[in-house]
Amino acid sequence: MAFVNIRRDVDDKFYRYRMPVLNTKIEGKGNGIKTVIPNMADVARALSRPATYTTKFFGCELGAQTSFDEKNERYIVNGAHDANRLRELLDAFIDKFVLCRSCKNPETELIIIKQGRNEDIIRDCKACGERTGVDMRHKLIPFILKNPPVKIKKGKKKNVGDAADGVGGAANAEGEENHDEENDGNESDDYLTKKIKAEAAELNDKPTLADEDWSADTSPEAVKQRIKALESGLSNTVLGGGDDEGSDEDVNSPYSQLGKWIEEEREETEDPKAFSVAVFKKAEELGIAKKHKAVTVIAQALFTDDIVAEITLYGALLQKMVTSEKHQKSLLGGIERHVGLAHPDLIPAVPKILMALYQIDVLEEDVITQWGTHVSKKYVDKDTSKKVRKAGEPFLKWLAEAEDDDEEDE
Repeated sequence: MAFVNIRRDVDDKFYRYRMPVLNTKIEGKGNGIKTVIPNMADVARALSRPATYTTKFFGCELGAQTSFDEKNERYIVNGAHDANRLRELLDAFIDKFVLCRSCKNPETELIIIKQGRNEDIIRDCKACGERTGVDMRHKLIPFILKNPPVKIKKGKKKNVGDAADGVGGAANAEGEENHDEENDGNESDDYLTKKIKAEAAELNDKPTLADEDWSADTSPEAVKQRIKALESGLSNTVLGGGDDEGSDEDVNSPYSQLGKWIEEEREETEDPKAFSVAVFKKAEELGIAKKHKAVTVIAQALFTDDIVAEITLYGALLQKMVTSEKHQKSLLGGIERHVGLAHPDLIPAVPKILMALYQIDVLEEDVITQWGTHVSKKYVDKDTSKKVRKAGEPFLKWLAEAEDDDEEDE
């Protein structure tokens, strides 16, 4: 499945927020001709909006009737419509009903506020805390008011078995969003680390997928802290942000520069050892050699579809760069992006990739187990995160059995 940036005006392949390319299919003839959008549900999930909203928006803009079967995820716009035209309209929908007007971040939630007899729709941004309104004159507004966004309650499910079954359980519960533990990148890394360690201590012999929904704290104090963090360049994003320079939206950030440099130079190198040294020196030159997010970029840009063999070739570089638990998690995040977005055909090879990283001692057992049993959308969308972890079940199972054997020997 091909992916594009949610903000298509951001020409950065390392941009964090991505969605599937909208596909169309023309069916019928004459007066019965219609345009079916096969992956509308996937696109809408990436935008955190109901698929009915986007479909109805197309109908409003095109002056066409729409129909949808949510159970079978079938969404239709009457008439024959060009895919590029619908993609342009999707960009308009994103601008009007998804992006925060203040920070242009897509991490927003639609909220309906009643004021007497009047109702207003606002975008509540989980990144900067701003609440910005939408154009209440648009033809889509009555439809949204009649079909308000569903507020999913927080909660936890029961345990779903051992580590392997736990990951599979998550993959089979794709419709139950907000029940898997997420890190949407709004909290600081230190906070997330403490939260993960606290939950890890509560895990029993059979690790389960955490089901708590980490919604952002919207109290005035928390909003001020997030705004302060954004203003000082501390937004917690995959490429840039955190305690590092730049952000994932800045094409001139040191992380984007490193990624582009690696991709350009990689094709010309024939000596992995020499190139490893060059990559490290480039990261030092950019001032990010010790930053954990640099490891994410390297995992995305350095490897190709022959990643299993390349891990051994570039093992010394990884050992040099991966120096903490946070670095290990960033490495796994980069692997998620590499196999989940850039090379989805490599997803079945996830066990071999994990084994290769484990054998060169850059990943620890506890970190791999924690990663494998907790779905997150920090680096990729939730569905892709589940697929990658589901594919890694055989290695997680082997790891658990090996640990049990060691305990029995002792």
